[in-house]
Amino acid sequence: MKKIVTNLTFWVLAAIATGALLGYAEPATAVKMKPLGEYFIILIKVFIYPIIFLTISLGISGMGDLKKVGRVGGKALLYFEIVTTLALIIGIFVAWVIQPGAGVSTSAVEHGGDISKYKIGAESFNWFKFIKDNITIQVLLFSIVFGIFLSKLSHKKRLIEVLSILSKYIFKALHIVMLFAPIGAFGGMAFTIGKYGIATLLPLGKLMLTVYTTCIIFIFLVLGFILRYYKISIWKYLKYIKEELLIVLGTSSSEAALPSLMEKLERMGCSKSVVGLVVPAGYSFNLDGSTIYLSMAVLFLSQVFKIDLSWAQVFTIIGILMVTSKGGAGITGSGFIVLASTLTAIKVIPIEGLALLLGIDRFMSEARSITNFIGNGVATIFIANNENEFNHHKMVAAFENEIYEIEEVLNLDSSNK
Repeated sequence: MKKIVTNLTFWVLAAIATGALLGYAEPATAVKMKPLGEYFIILIKVFIYPIIFLTISLGISGMGDLKKVGRVGGKALLYFEIVTTLALIIGIFVAWVIQPGAGVSTSAVEHGGDISKYKIGAESFNWFKFIKDNITIQVLLFSIVFGIFLSKLSHKKRLIEVLSILSKYIFKALHIVMLFAPIGAFGGMAFTIGKYGIATLLPLGKLMLTVYTTCIIFIFLVLGFILRYYKISIWKYLKYIKEELLIVLGTSSSEAALPSLMEKLERMGCSKSVVGLVVPAGYSFNLDGSTIYLSMAVLFLSQVFKIDLSWAQVFTIIGILMVTSKGGAGITGSGFIVLASTLTAIKVIPIEGLALLLGIDRFMSEARSITNFIGNGVATIFIANNENEFNHHKMVAAFENEIYEIEEVLNLDSSNK
């Protein structure tokens, strides 16, 4: 009984269930719970940038060979492009076979919601704006430069010791904040169900089911195969990060569990330098779940409006999404902005069709966020193994001791770093 009471997974899962029940039974009250989820994410964001900075700076300074930094970064970007392109192709193929948009009425377009702000976002989207607005990328680039500078200092030992101690206490503070994860998950889930309701899922249920099923297949077949190449079980990995997955599910935000993922990847054997470079970059460039959803949404809308796309147009969609999907993080309403950008570029499918997706987008975000989150972890593990920067003995020990208990979080004398 004590194991259950002190298990953070139990409390997060209970909070999600309670939030869903409240949203169904008392929608008006549930909507008022929105700040609980928002404030938790804001609190977690306080840790994201210091952790990225410290992890990358300390990792690069400890590498010794700066050419390795470029090699790891290059491999990561190549991996991101290959896997996200594969996700795009899978999404388009499944949507083409299942036809989730067939038979859906277009009458909802007239009163499905205001999409004017997404049109504006699509018109103003460009790479410079993406870099300027994406603080994660800015922190990543600054941390790399600082790490290189630190590695060149002749008297760097004392500064590295100070940064290491600072990193240790930041992670300890993060552990305390994670105790509030059930509250954040409760608020996020209660708001989602209370605001949008289960009824909004029914008209577009086929699309939702198709997206969720495709994401599950992608996780266990594609990502599972990638891990199996290095003799790592996808099941054991998912069990290891189950607390983080539940937090992402409850808050619909991968940011909420990003710092904790970085720490767990280090604990399971990935080197600090690889974790520091791959995870932050993957947050903006390795969006497997988002690309699956975007590709399926485009074909869904073409089916709704009974537009037969040629193979040339399908390949054009893949090419455009390969670029525009990289802007899916760090921009408010990014999913709709990317979709609007793609539809504007294709000039075949009416952009007004986005109104059909407004009601279910929040429910889709769970599938996108969880798949993105898992994909970034798998990418880090793959690159770490490829660079011989992975300790399998640490992984076995971490998998055998994956239970994340409240007592462990409160024990500030224990060091995981």
